[in-house]
Amino acid sequence: MKLSLRGDYALRALIVLAEHYGQGIVRIQTISEQQNIPKRFLEQILNDVKSGGFVESRRGIAGGYQLARSPEQITLADLIRYVEGSLVALPPDTESAGLRGVQPDEVQLAIRSVLKEVREAILKVLEHVTLADLCERARKLRSNTAGLDYMI
Repeated sequence: MKLSLRGDYALRALIVLAEHYGQGIVRIQTISEQQNIPKRFLEQILNDVKSGGFVESRRGIAGGYQLARSPEQITLADLIRYVEGSLVALPPDTESAGLRGVQPDEVQLAIRSVLKEVREAILKVLEHVTLADLCERARKLRSNTAGLDYMI
């Protein structure tokens, strides 16, 4: 599974908002700088996820964004489905690929069945991981690397 750049940016922006949940509005400039996302592209993405009910916004000098629901209520599956359109694509059937009348052989059916199992496993994980879970993972990773000093 691969996220588009738009999906990656949306997820990263919502994680920032999740980390600030309950602390009020977060300025778009803050998200842009923290995640190194072009501000104009981020504005488009946040307006889109606002339409999906994931974030709320406030206009003006003190404006910005905040999550519309708690981070525990937003799953990766919900967000990725909204931004990307689908979660995991399967290889096309021979019928839909324009090969009408061609019957897949046993090997093709076996491969397709395994890929379907992989898709279902990915969906199961994405449906159980929330923004709150990702925030916790990010906190742990930050604390693990906080004391490291790199020398070359």
